[in-house]
Amino acid sequence: MSRRIAVFDTTLRDGEQAPGATLAARDKRDVAAALAALGVDVIEAGFAAASDGEAEAIRAIARDVRDPVIAALARANEADVEAAARALGPARRKRIHVFIATSDVHLERKLRIDRAECLRRIHDAVDRATDAADEVEFSAEDATRTDPAFLVEAFGTAARAGARTINVPDTVGYAQPAEMAALTARVRAALPAHVSLSVHCHNDLGLAVANTLAAVEAGADQVHVTVNGLGERGGNASLEETVMALRCRADHYRADTAVRSELLVPTSRLLSERTGIPVQPNKAIVGANAFAHASGIHQDGVLKDARTYEIMDPRAVGWDSRRIVVSKLSGRRGLAARLAELGLALEGGALERAYAMAMRRGDEVHALTDGDLVAIAAAARREPVALPVA
Repeated sequence: MSRRIAVFDTTLRDGEQAPGATLAARDKRDVAAALAALGVDVIEAGFAAASDGEAEAIRAIARDVRDPVIAALARANEADVEAAARALGPARRKRIHVFIATSDVHLERKLRIDRAECLRRIHDAVDRATDAADEVEFSAEDATRTDPAFLVEAFGTAARAGARTINVPDTVGYAQPAEMAALTARVRAALPAHVSLSVHCHNDLGLAVANTLAAVEAGADQVHVTVNGLGERGGNASLEETVMALRCRADHYRADTAVRSELLVPTSRLLSERTGIPVQPNKAIVGANAFAHASGIHQDGVLKDARTYEIMDPRAVGWDSRRIVVSKLSGRRGLAARLAELGLALEGGALERAYAMAMRRGDEVHALTDGDLVAIAAAARREPVALPVA
């Protein structure tokens, strides 16, 4: 039986912290509406204490976006919790996301408090938040570099104070998948059954999605993700990659989400447009090359049976179709298929002449444009003139 994994989207909070990714209030509302249509369970709309404008943007999302839970971040102090509560006022379902750092390096060097004070702040902030919102989530910042025994104690304190979701952040992308799985299992075993367990992974070592999936295997109930993997430094776990890994490998994970995968590409494009941050071409799922085939061997295989080189249907994630790229690496079958897509079907001698011309052009450019192909098809259709015998 497949487990249902909740998707907590933090594009509008943690994702917006990526340099250059700041969104105007209207853009945040538009992206939030797209996330709701996508089917995420929770939208973290922002950090209310950051500014009046941020608080108002959260309030607008809380008012206008009705289906998902709307969350706002708050440090473990009274002022932040109250700011989050005010911003979430119009929401149909409100979640305050309380956090504090728990690793020794953060406690000693950043917060300059001891562990006892950390536990007191956790209890007081979560207790206050439970009176101000429908749901409370607690995160232990830098959890993966925290003494595991103290981490469990911190999470127990939050749960007793009323937190119903406990989140394990790999704040600096330090963990390895086996470590993330072991920590998730340890925390899961220590928490009451009614408390949901979540993970939040950063991509500093390129392992955010791998660590998130390892945590799901170990018992996590919720994943923190962002569209396009947007986030600080190397980014966050990518929503599209996490969702499609679970769906494509349902046989392995036996878990799925409620995300409408056919909206992944449109949502990715919207965020890219509004932030001005392009998606790298070779990014999984939503990158321009995710379903593009340039090698003649691959083109031949995928045109005979898509399963040879595609593990998912491009249309399932929002692409119209796969893309056949004509270059010096292409074969005749790939060229013929691309010409047919352009309404320029050729066969026999005309195809052979077009192939020879395409290969010559391919030695000059990275890939042939549609204009190149139109010109080649026109030239190839002209029968060669037979020269008189002397």
